[in-house]
Amino acid sequence: MNRPAYVIGVDVGGTFTDVFILDESAGTVMTAKVPSTRGDQSKGMVEGIGNRIGDFADISTVVHGTTVGTNALLERKGARTGIITTQGFRDVLEMRRRDRPTTWGLKGSFEPVVDRSDRVEVAERVLADGSVLRVVEEEEVRARAKALAASGCEAVCVFFINGYANNDNEKRAVDAVRSVWPNAYVTAATEILPEIREFERVSTATLNAYLQPVVSSYLERLENALGSRGFAGDIMIVQSNGGVMAVDTAKRYPVRTALSGPAAGVIAATAIARAAGFDNIITCDMGGTSFDVSLVTGGKAALAAQTAIDFGMVVRTPMIEITTIGAGGGSIASVDKSGLLQVGPESAGSDPGPVCYGLGNDRPTVTDANLVLGRINPDRPIGGKLARLDVEAARRAIDAHIALPLGLGVEQAADAILKLANAKMAGAIRLVSIEKGHDPAKYAAMPFGGGGALHAGALIKEVGLGAALVPRFPGVTSALGCVVADMRHDRVQTVNRLLDQIDAASLGEEMKRVADETEALLSRAGVTFERVERIFELDMLYLGQTHTVSVPIAVVDAGLTRAAIQAAFDEAYRDAYGRLLENIPTRVMNYRAAVVGCRPNLDMAVFAPVDGKTAEACRIGTRRIYADGAFHEAAIYDRLALEVGATIVGPALLEQPDTTIFVDPGLVASVDRFGNLLIERVR
Repeated sequence: MNRPAYVIGVDVGGTFTDVFILDESAGTVMTAKVPSTRGDQSKGMVEGIGNRIGDFADISTVVHGTTVGTNALLERKGARTGIITTQGFRDVLEMRRRDRPTTWGLKGSFEPVVDRSDRVEVAERVLADGSVLRVVEEEEVRARAKALAASGCEAVCVFFINGYANNDNEKRAVDAVRSVWPNAYVTAATEILPEIREFERVSTATLNAYLQPVVSSYLERLENALGSRGFAGDIMIVQSNGGVMAVDTAKRYPVRTALSGPAAGVIAATAIARAAGFDNIITCDMGGTSFDVSLVTGGKAALAAQTAIDFGMVVRTPMIEITTIGAGGGSIASVDKSGLLQVGPESAGSDPGPVCYGLGNDRPTVTDANLVLGRINPDRPIGGKLARLDVEAARRAIDAHIALPLGLGVEQAADAILKLANAKMAGAIRLVSIEKGHDPAKYAAMPFGGGGALHAGALIKEVGLGAALVPRFPGVTSALGCVVADMRHDRVQTVNRLLDQIDAASLGEEMKRVADETEALLSRAGVTFERVERIFELDMLYLGQTHTVSVPIAVVDAGLTRAAIQAAFDEAYRDAYGRLLENIPTRVMNYRAAVVGCRPNLDMAVFAPVDGKTAEACRIGTRRIYADGAFHEAAIYDRLALEVGATIVGPALLEQPDTTIFVDPGLVASVDRFGNLLIERVR
């Protein structure tokens, strides 16, 4: 008998740690959901794996979507960091783009992650054309570095103003710093982002340095914790671009993990939907704190060149485009001073959590509203954290904080909480669809996370979505994404020349050389790929414009020509804006090269129900629920036992260990051949 060969995906959220286990030898899957452990995510992660796997030596690969970096940025809990920069430019990080948190407010304060006293200057200068006006003095750099280390800085970033055009001075300075710095946490801005735009470059590089001690320490604890249990396989970390990277790469470039967890969910949703025949979906990831939305068109997730993790904390590295709002299961409902109902952004999180958890919170949340309206079984709370949910405590909280101030009954108040939460979620969906020219009727929602499937029907009705496709294990979808994600590395380099001044053939050869170097990173990871793909793009614009468009380039070697570049730009610009501008030269700002190591596709048939039963045979009871302003008697079903083709007419509740699915009145649900649940309007 063959020993198991497990590939494990782990997604750590603020409330729960989700584990997805694929046994490659048997072709079977298992899942686990355990409470996240604050302070050290690795503890909950190892516990979750240990609940399902006896011998860690049977694990070949662990792929991890982590929020350690994200949380450190949002909570401002990174390491004390210093910046060594060009004389006269110590305040670039603080000046940003002269924007403010509240555009039309009377004041707007911002505190950068690096204090001004820890931002020091040295005499050096490279001009925008790459010529060196003043060579940096290594001894001056070493003196600045020693002073920063002595003052208590754990990490340092070296950023010189025109390093993208010529990084000779920056290389000299970095070598000098590394010769005296007490640890490995030294970041060179051009190693992170050799791209024009000084604020975006210094912000991204500084945040990388700010995260290095925190993320590296966590990953080392994780390696030790897994190793102590007998694990000897590979650890991979999910990147914000939807790919994965080796753990050593993640230690060097932790800023690439800024949206690691949410990206894994989008990757999984894309793979599930593609197998089920849906190329256009809107992913809806609802956890305990947030609601994350992303648009997938033609089977491809949208990538953004940069994002702001919080105001003034800009990360310019390819990321899956995700819109996040504070509308999770733990989002707190309240009535403000003007008498208006509010939901979020404040959250009860996992500790103390919703009122019904009985852990000290007395303010009602979205989860409490779902419980009071009968949509959650109080005797089957997900995650194994509690034996039972306290319905009466939730009712008292909603009555005291919402119903009495608004003059409503408890059920009406709970319904109002959900309607407002659903309206906020619908607004996020419209933002990524209608406001970008996409018809939501041509898209299916893909709800996942612990609470997403409770709101899918309301979103179909509110936004006008074509359907909702609920995956087999919605509560651990992001963990599944870790397993199916490809390995990906991105490189960017500024060109900043007019197209008619460019030697296109030489540019193509340079892009190919960079791709060759990047592909070498894949081979060093020791992972077997089904194939390797290369993606090339140019950032281009008309002379006089500020914002670029991404221009896909098919051929980059000696066959690249100016005419081919111009034709590709015309097509991309016309797609984006509907017309071209006549008689205006075009400029190439940057080139981008991505190398993707494609892992073997996971056969989604592994999720197909085995020995499924009819809907009637899976019916396990009924429950009184409140929906659409009235009480209903809703049938309850064992979701995972349903056979392919089983059909259920709402109102109904489908229960499983990692989530509950609510089929609203007027909707019907059916099980497809992969075990997904397709929810549509009754025809």
